[in-house]
Amino acid sequence: MRKLASIILFLVIVSNSFGQSKNSPLQISHLTGDFYVYKTFSDYKGTKISANAMYVVTDKGVVLFDAPWDKTQFQPLLDSIKSKHNKEVVMLFGTHSHEDRAGGFDFYKKKGIKTYSIKLTDDILKKNNESRSEFITPNDTIFTVGQYKFEVYYPGKGHAPDNIVVWFGKEKILYGGCFIKSVEAKDLGYLGDADVKEWQRSIKKVQSKFKNPHYVIPGHDGGTSNKSINHTLKLIQDYNLSNNTSPKSGQK
Repeated sequence: MRKLASIILFLVIVSNSFGQSKNSPLQISHLTGDFYVYKTFSDYKGTKISANAMYVVTDKGVVLFDAPWDKTQFQPLLDSIKSKHNKEVVMLFGTHSHEDRAGGFDFYKKKGIKTYSIKLTDDILKKNNESRSEFITPNDTIFTVGQYKFEVYYPGKGHAPDNIVVWFGKEKILYGGCFIKSVEAKDLGYLGDADVKEWQRSIKKVQSKFKNPHYVIPGHDGGTSNKSINHTLKLIQDYNLSNNTSPKSGQK
């Protein structure tokens, strides 16, 4: 009986460590196969906002796409991954220069994890005297890690001047980061570094290049619906229309 109680207690602790509690600062959920989405949180203008990121478990280790927004969760994320999968994180890709994406470069580099960004991101981080990735990847690059192949792609300006997306072609998974808004989003969110006019063109490039995704992971809020791409485009078009910044006729 005592042994059974110990097992139950252990399972409860493990469950909480993987973010099953709604109050947990780190929430990890299974997407499909070896793919997981995790959430961390930060205060933005007095409101607690979630940030989505993703990781994939490969034969060669775990690949992270974006670091936790909450710096206190840098190590707990590594610990949770090690406990759940018995694997080390080997790579981290930052999808643009904002803190909720690239804020963990220095921490993870010191852990021996390879960190990656495109040159546009590196230039911004360098200009702002912020921690930079160890490796610079071309704007459109295919990586193979273990049994998985994925493409890192820069579609053009949007939420940020340097935002990239990640595409797993075989699995039809598009990691959009902040370039993609969730279906729950009512507006485009933070636009301090955005080019909404170019965003419209950029998202159409993604729609054309990566067709019929099964899952789309947006940068914030919930859901992994592929309807989020069209929803983002609609938000962009509405914004441009209301601000008279729609692309001229004939432009793509």
